[in-house]
Amino acid sequence: MADTILVTGGTGVLGGAVTRRLLDDGARVRVLSRRTRRPETVPDRVEWVVGDLATGAGLPEALDGVTAVVHCASDSRHWKSDIAAARRLFDVARTTGSPHLVYVSIAGVDRVPYGYYRAKLEVERLLEASGLPWTVLRATQFHDLVLTVAQWLARLPVVLVPAGVRTQPVDVAEVANRLADLARNAPAGRVPDLGGPEALTAADAVRALLRATGRRRTVVSVPLPGKTMRAVRRGGLLAPGQPVGGSFADFLRHAPLGDRRYGAAQRSVR
Repeated sequence: MADTILVTGGTGVLGGAVTRRLLDDGARVRVLSRRTRRPETVPDRVEWVVGDLATGAGLPEALDGVTAVVHCASDSRHWKSDIAAARRLFDVARTTGSPHLVYVSIAGVDRVPYGYYRAKLEVERLLEASGLPWTVLRATQFHDLVLTVAQWLARLPVVLVPAGVRTQPVDVAEVANRLADLARNAPAGRVPDLGGPEALTAADAVRALLRATGRRRTVVSVPLPGKTMRAVRRGGLLAPGQPVGGSFADFLRHAPLGDRRYGAAQRSVR
């Protein structure tokens, strides 16, 4: 019988991609969600469990009998809640068989002094100290996020972008594939960061979007102050090592650019 793997955040951009990859690999997949009704985007083969990381409701049932958990659930707007949710998840996991916990973090959480990143780093530390078998993968920003930011910046005739900000965008599918592989193998601790094939400035990303949509705009780079911006300009968001996947320009050739919702490209492949 195939192993059962729980995915938190399984209705999100990354979690949905992880779920599909695990199903393709023949795994039994369980998704934890606060929604009482399964969305149409979630395949029927997925076991749907209603629960809430914020309260702990449904967690024992969600974790019962699973061999691994891919923890993708996160809230960048209320990032402090991520720490409490992770602590609750890890506590319950210890009482339900201690499954392998695979956590997706962000490249640069230990270099960029930004609140959401600090929360991610704290969750990493909680997992390391949890006594559970664990694996942590840090990934760079998704193509989908860079596209959303570029679309927002490019609304005006003169596009102002932060100077010197470099990202190394990666395709969501590449991160999902890596997480699925990690979940089906032995705990590996902190594994090498995952990033895309190129480092782009904010100006590069906006110009790529303008070319893809056939628009003309003046793009002006503006230096921004602060510790966070300094850390980013120093390469804090980059992931040195073996890059994976296609370029941002490749992604734009296939993305539904008329749909400005975050993750529209992922919804189009379901």
